[in-house]
Amino acid sequence: MITVPFSDSFLWRLVVEINSGRAEDPYRHVALVDQYDIIEKHTQSGLELVEKYVKFVKERTEIEQNYAKQLRNLSKKYNLKRSSKDEPECRFSSYQSFLDILNEMNDYAGQRELIAENMMMSICIDLTKYLQELKQERKTYLMEAKKAQQSLESTYKQLDSSKKRFEREWREAERAAQYAEKTDQDINATKADVEKAKQQAHMRAHVAEECKNDYAAQLQKYNKEQNQFYFSDMPLIFNKLQDLDERRVRKLAQGYILFSDTEKHVMPIIGKCLEGITKAGTNVNERNDSMVVIEQNKSGFERPGDVEFEDYSQGINRASSDSSLGTPKGPMDLLGKNKSKNFWLFSKRSKKFTPEIITPTVTEDFTHLPPEQRRKRLQQKLDEICKELQKEVDQSEALGKMKDVYEKNPQMGDPASLASQISQTSQNIERLRGELNKYETWLAEAGGRGDTVRYKTQTFNNNGAHDGLSPDGAQSDESTPDPSQAIYAEFDDDFEDEELTAPIGKCTAMYNFPGASEGTISMQEGEVLAVVEEDKGDGWTRVRRSNGDEGYIPTSYVTICLNK
Repeated sequence: MITVPFSDSFLWRLVVEINSGRAEDPYRHVALVDQYDIIEKHTQSGLELVEKYVKFVKERTEIEQNYAKQLRNLSKKYNLKRSSKDEPECRFSSYQSFLDILNEMNDYAGQRELIAENMMMSICIDLTKYLQELKQERKTYLMEAKKAQQSLESTYKQLDSSKKRFEREWREAERAAQYAEKTDQDINATKADVEKAKQQAHMRAHVAEECKNDYAAQLQKYNKEQNQFYFSDMPLIFNKLQDLDERRVRKLAQGYILFSDTEKHVMPIIGKCLEGITKAGTNVNERNDSMVVIEQNKSGFERPGDVEFEDYSQGINRASSDSSLGTPKGPMDLLGKNKSKNFWLFSKRSKKFTPEIITPTVTEDFTHLPPEQRRKRLQQKLDEICKELQKEVDQSEALGKMKDVYEKNPQMGDPASLASQISQTSQNIERLRGELNKYETWLAEAGGRGDTVRYKTQTFNNNGAHDGLSPDGAQSDESTPDPSQAIYAEFDDDFEDEELTAPIGKCTAMYNFPGASEGTISMQEGEVLAVVEEDKGDGWTRVRRSNGDEGYIPTSYVTICLNK
């Protein structure tokens, strides 16, 4: 027994035991078939491992996506609604820091989504495509091996058939020769019988010789094909399968590395998010929060004086006495003009001193509030009226220009169709101006500093022509600006041009961003951009370049500084 290696490469070594005494052994390639089955199972197992890893990464991406979704929902759940951002509590640093933490968690969720997306693209999709190519290539190699094996088996069958025929014909020839010799020695046999027996023996010997030559040719052919099969065809196929398996292992190893590198790539940004959370904690200032509480809730009342002593032993008429022994002056008397107003020391009035709880009636001039709070509410109301008045004046200006356009170009529209809108706008302007005067008067009575009034008057003087609007929206040359009916805006000569939104801050890019998606804008690391719109909770901030280009960028890619 001898051992013949067909490939010296690690597992791809075929061991075929050949019986040196019987070259025609029909089981000589059984060992090869066994090795072929082993290699087929090994390569199939390797491909199944790739499929298993792809499935593992897919489940990991689903976990990341669900985690990111839960984080976003959590941030959205605890984030204050936009309608409530003007609440007093929002001025506290602790509230602002909590909002910053929610925003950072939203950005952190975006990075988890990015991890899932990158893993899906660089590992799952890439490996799945590569796996299909390997399967097709492996199938081709196995088909070649099977075809070569079937060809060798077919040649062997032909060899076996020719051998059996040679064996059969040779035995027939021997019997024919023996019969001819026996006939020749038989004294009773005729000469014709002897001649016939010899001819038959000669014919059988000739046929046997032909079968022998055919068997030798088939044997030579089989040995040649067998040599080609064992020393050339199968080693070549197995080497190809070895190369395929090594490429599969190498690609799988790269997938293992990407599993880690994908997360490492976003670690710096995740670190920035965590640093932002830490910064939010350090930005909490308890002293400033206390000052905000004081500023928001101080009443403006003076502290009451001492209660005077009442001496009943002197018999003084307390009703008419103005001396220090007269009617005691309590807190309500010491408040002077605030005597008629409800008085309480704290947010809740004490039942010990006030038997009957009186609920203050809400009035338009806010007299039910303490002086300081009243001034603040009046100032806030003035600002709201000014904004609304500015909006109506803008609309009136636009309607006036549109009316002029219709009058010059009747085909564009009927000027009379705008009369009702112009009239309604003029009435709204007059109404808002009346409210403006009324609240300015109340603010002056409440001891306001008059900053808003002077500001509006100054702005009005810069654009006083708007006061000359008649009820139908046309301008009057004889109208005289009234300083009490002030407006604080400039108008564009072309009402169709939309003014750019004023920036609310600046931001500096920490990373490069290509801006390939629609609605986004590219930026380079270190570039300074103007912030036009804050992040609304979706992880994107709207910015503008100095040349006017606008678009959205990831909030986590920049450092933002808003105007105070």
